[in-house]
Amino acid sequence: MAIKIKDQPFYIQATAVLFGLVLVVYILSVLTDILVPLGFAAFLAILLNPLANRLQRHKVPKVLSIVIAMLIALLVVTGVFYFLSSQVIQFGDSLPMLKQKFGEISMNLKHWVQATFGIAVAKQDQMLKEALSNSQSMVGKTLGGLLGTLGIIFLLPVYIFFMLLYKPLILNFLYEVFAEENSKKVSEVLSETKGAIQSYIVGLLIEMIIVAAMNSAALLLLGVKYGILIGCIGAILNLIPYLGGIIAIALPVLMATVTKDGYSTQLGVIIAYIVIQFIDNNILVPRIVSSKVQINALMSIVVVLLGNQLWGLSGMFLSIPFVAVLKIIFDRIEDLKPWGKLLGDNIPTRHMGDILRNRRKRKAVVPEAEQ
Repeated sequence: MAIKIKDQPFYIQATAVLFGLVLVVYILSVLTDILVPLGFAAFLAILLNPLANRLQRHKVPKVLSIVIAMLIALLVVTGVFYFLSSQVIQFGDSLPMLKQKFGEISMNLKHWVQATFGIAVAKQDQMLKEALSNSQSMVGKTLGGLLGTLGIIFLLPVYIFFMLLYKPLILNFLYEVFAEENSKKVSEVLSETKGAIQSYIVGLLIEMIIVAAMNSAALLLLGVKYGILIGCIGAILNLIPYLGGIIAIALPVLMATVTKDGYSTQLGVIIAYIVIQFIDNNILVPRIVSSKVQINALMSIVVVLLGNQLWGLSGMFLSIPFVAVLKIIFDRIEDLKPWGKLLGDNIPTRHMGDILRNRRKRKAVVPEAEQ
């Protein structure tokens, strides 16, 4: 006789869920080098699928249509990297001067700390070395994430090509692996997943271009050196929900501190970036990045941090669309709907405790009225 988990006491259900989560996280961690490229390839294949389908409708052979779609994407990415590399070369020419200026500012800061808090310069250097030593594991993890990202670049074209080529095979597998009575739900999940991912990625790209233009314009008007490069880097960091925008402010502030006297430019940078973030969060994101699935701010921050802990830099970018897919699935399965509501951004006007108390009051009043 089969024993259903949901019929067991709560502590058994909780233990089973926790054990399952630990097992899933362990598998995801062990198979990082395989799953991360596949994750990026799946999202990009969904993004390129409409272009490949349009070419096939114009009588272009399937293999050739996939290759053309991938070449167009490659040309766009190459153009972006060429533009950024030209800006990086200009930045490299001024690196010795910037390094000298930063050293002077650092020494002045150390003398200020010594005069204000009585901490000797040698003691500050020792504390800094200890802090750097303690953060070696974090730096190693970041470098590992960057190396993994380079590996992804070489594997992505292969994975994307075969995913687009074998798309009918993959879809048939997903339909056949579930019972026939669930085929309608499977179709809805696949359709919504495709729409959500396409909307999310396209929206992010448009948002990134607009934010890069606003960042660069603001920095150039304020006279910050390499404003275009720093503005574009800030727009890329802005792709990391909620956290990237905060980190991006530090770059222009640091550059202004190194290259300019006084603090008026730094104050202008902070004000400009606050205005840009307000426009981004209240206008661009709701109207451009808004997809069929919305994840609330709390869950977005948590899953981004969890993604970083699990898969590093790649995990931070994959976490939001991955959770969006999970929410679509949760919303279609009765027992998992509470989890879908927890991930969503629809805040109920009344919580369940009030509803249950009102029901109990009504049940208590009805027998008295009948008497």
